[in-house]
Parts: sequence; C-alpha cells; structure tokens
Amino acid sequence: MSFAIHGLGTAHPPAALTTDDGLALARKMAGPDVRTSTWLGPVYANSGANRRYQVIGGAVVRDILEGTNDSGSPFVPCAANDGVGPTTAERMALYTEEAPKLAVRASGAALAESGFAPESITHLITVSCTGFAAPGVDFALVSQLGLAPTVQRTHVGFMGCHGALNGLRVANAFATADPNARVLLCAVELCSLHYYYGSAADKLIANAIFADGSGAVVGTGQGTGWHLAASGSCLIPNSAEDMGWTVGDRGFEMVLSRRVPALVARHLRPWLEAWLRDNGLSLEAVGSWAVHPGGPKIVSAAQEALNLSDSALAASRGVFAEYGNMSSATVLFILNRLRAEGAQRPCVALGFGPGLVAEAALFV
Repeated sequence: MSFAIHGLGTAHPPAALTTDDGLALARKMAGPDVRTSTWLGPVYANSGANRRYQVIGGAVVRDILEGTNDSGSPFVPCAANDGVGPTTAERMALYTEEAPKLAVRASGAALAESGFAPESITHLITVSCTGFAAPGVDFALVSQLGLAPTVQRTHVGFMGCHGALNGLRVANAFATADPNARVLLCAVELCSLHYYYGSAADKLIANAIFADGSGAVVGTGQGTGWHLAASGSCLIPNSAEDMGWTVGDRGFEMVLSRRVPALVARHLRPWLEAWLRDNGLSLEAVGSWAVHPGGPKIVSAAQEALNLSDSALAASRGVFAEYGNMSSATVLFILNRLRAEGAQRPCVALGFGPGLVAEAALFV
C-alpha cells in the first residue's frame, strides 16, 4: 500500500508575462548600472521561459513600463520606496491575499478529478516557500472548499523547489499508516512577490525565470493510478553557499550560484543509480522523467549526468517554457502533463533545493 493519485489540479494567475515583457520590466527595475547593459538581453532571450504567469500584472506592469503609478502598487519604483520596491511586510500582505485564490482553484480541480467529497478529506498538506501567513492557505482551503473542521493539517515550508516532493513523502506516510486516510496536498508559490531591484547577477537571473502557480494532489493508500513507490534525498557536499533563500527587508532573497549545474552534473548520477538499485531498478528501466526545471542549465546538467534523450525531458522543458519556474508547484504541473500524455512508468521526479539537496520520487 502506498500513496495513489486520484486527482491532480493546477492553477496560475491570469496575467501572463512574455520574455520581451520581462526584459522591458528589467530595464526599468534593475539597478542603474545594468539597465542598459548588453548582457541583460541574452539572459531573457536564453532563459527558456517563453511565458510566465504572475499575480503582479496588468495595471502594475503598465505603470512600470509607462512611468505612471495609477495602480498605487508598492511594486512600482518610486521615491516613496527609494526605487527598490516593497518591504517584506507589503509583499506578505499580497501573499495573504493572492496565494489562497490559486490554492483553492488547484485543490478544487484535484478534488473534482478524484470524485471525493471535500468533507471526506482526512489530511491536508500545504507546501510553500514564498510566503507566510497565519491563518494561512490551509485555513482558506478548509473554509472555502468545505473541508471538515477536523481535517489534520501539516505544512511543509521554506524547502524551495523540491518542496512538493517532501510533501508527497508526508502524504505517503499518512496513506500507508492509515488505510482510511484521504489526503489533499497543495503547493502554492508566488515567486513574483520577491522580484529583486538591484544589480546582483544571480538575483537578476532569478527575476527572468521564476513565476507563480499552484498544484494539488488528492490521494489514498489504494487505487489503480500512479503510486508513489519510494522517496529519496541526497545532500550534495560542499554546496551550502550555492543555493539559498533568506528573508530580507525587501523580500526573500535568492542565492543561485553558477556552480549549481556543475554540482548537479557531478553528483546526481552516482546517488540516483544507487537509490534506484535499492528499489530494484536501473536508469535504463525508468519510463519517464519529471525533472524540476530550476533553469535551462540545471535541466541540461541533469540530462548530461543521466544521459537522457531530449524526448525524456520534453515535459519538463515544455512546462518551463509555458509557465516558468513556479518553485515547488512546478513538478506537479509536469506530473499532470505526463499523466495526461499516458507516459510510461516507472516515472522518476527530481527536484533541487537549498542545501544543495536533490530530492526524488518514484512513481509506478
């Protein structure tokens, strides 16, 4: 008995941002010494994220591009915020307002596919690294979806891009421990709230690839669909300074060093081969892959390390091109696509997060 997916749903904000839009915003919002730089354009042109959705859109984007402030948004650079954007408190206020909307939509879609009544859900797991609020997203899901007031809530917080895989491990534990458990897992991320105003190259690159979205899964310990057969985790040595996520006065600050792709390329295969072997499999036996696209170079590093074909990573690159990096929610978008396409199993999902840590999930 293991966690079986009965329903999966995704949601994103209505406002889309193209690469051209993103570059135009960067020219207005980056530090003065890089606004006219020659390297900023190629960052967006080669990002691999052709379209991203974010809660900061519409009137706010128009204000920034046109030099107006009709929206009154703190995200518009102005004298009041010294041109460096909103405070962390202002960003969290928007998280409190917008994150529940996406989470409710994604979770509602997952519940609809499962056919389970909302009040029958026994365990609720929420995943997020881009905001804090209490009462939070879990409270909104209970009250707006009609979950039972006795639903048991667990939050997986601040674990970065692999957070949904950590959440799935928790869901599997609940489902295997209690044959009557019905689990709803929801990952929601508003990465755009932490847009960086400045000149640090790694943070400007993050501006070009991150986006907003939510993914949700409903499952039990029994079923005929995709089952989570195993989870794995590996802390890559000497990498603590290469990927990080800290709370600053002007939002959460991303650290993403240029060493990350090389670290993935060097360390991923030995660990993954051993982990698969422990589960009776080889790399060649894997039927499909859901590799979290932290960025185009990270996907390419995984491809190189595991000697995968372009077709094996088509779903990962496709989701990244259409939605960008939605942090923890992204892998659920990829799994949703693979399920819809009837992808072969076993399927291995991979994510990379602060530490640097690689997380894996095996679906059969």
